[in-house]
Amino acid sequence: MKKYNVAILGATGAVGQEMLKVLGERNFPYGELKLLASKRSAGEEVEFMGNKYVIEEATKDSFENVDVVLCAAENYISEELSPAAVKAGAVVIDNSSAFRLNDDVPLVVPEVNAEDVKNHKGIIANPNCSTIIALTALNELNKYAKIKRMVVSTFQAVSGAGVNGIKELDQQIENISQGKPVDIKTFQHQIAYNVIPQIGDFDEVGYSQEEMKMQNEGRKILHNPELRVNCTCVRVPVYRSHSESITIETENELTAEKARELLATADGVKLVDEPANKKYPMPLDTSDQDLIFVGRVRKDISADNSLVLWCCGDQVRKGAATNAVQIAEVLVKENLI
Repeated sequence: MKKYNVAILGATGAVGQEMLKVLGERNFPYGELKLLASKRSAGEEVEFMGNKYVIEEATKDSFENVDVVLCAAENYISEELSPAAVKAGAVVIDNSSAFRLNDDVPLVVPEVNAEDVKNHKGIIANPNCSTIIALTALNELNKYAKIKRMVVSTFQAVSGAGVNGIKELDQQIENISQGKPVDIKTFQHQIAYNVIPQIGDFDEVGYSQEEMKMQNEGRKILHNPELRVNCTCVRVPVYRSHSESITIETENELTAEKARELLATADGVKLVDEPANKKYPMPLDTSDQDLIFVGRVRKDISADNSLVLWCCGDQVRKGAATNAVQIAEVLVKENLI
């Protein structure tokens, strides 16, 4: 089997580390492996699949003989280094939001629009984690009945803010238990024993950056520029795995029974919908795996052609690292690298 040289840009972060883990789990056919990070991490050693790799400082000259770059870096780093990687001959799969809405950059969830990968010009964007989770859950329902409107509330784990989000929750819980004041650095307010209805800055209408991603990215991925989305994003004191309450309005009739039938065989989905037996998706059950769990499927009693569901998924894996590796697998399958 042909081998592909892979670089992970942002290899020391939570998503970069998970990308490395997923490459091994999914037996991606990598040859040489480059782990790139900031200057302060350069020189550190990482053990992977029985070999030791030295973290290298990421520069514009880091991508010679690299076939695929999995980018888990911040926007400004991706904006600077991704074009250099493309110029060197690599295909970049970028987890930042830097290129997501560019017309010439495919925005891909492989279960939903894998064919868009074929249109790449060197950069392929990974969608926002909440968008990936929602659209994986909704894909088969959309194909059957065409979704025209979504009302979404997300309940997003602290690890969505990176390692510092986890540390802040831990530290605040410890301080509170000892009667000490809490330090607030990563989030806008205390996150321990609290929920914060803000992720990103607000626009002039009052929607946050995170909330608008669901509509803007959803329209592009589903090839539906008329899709209407009303989203509220909330940070919750959960370590890992985002949850979403989703109401969809469809052009064609879709019963709860038909939705369950579609979801039972949907790619990337696990139907967990036995509320009478207290079985429904929860973050504790969906962490550290790649399926999107869907349940609480029911008719919206307030509107016609409308359905309600609840889903959970690991935003570090399927919402970021695994989705990126899956895109790389599509590139390999289609001989696009």
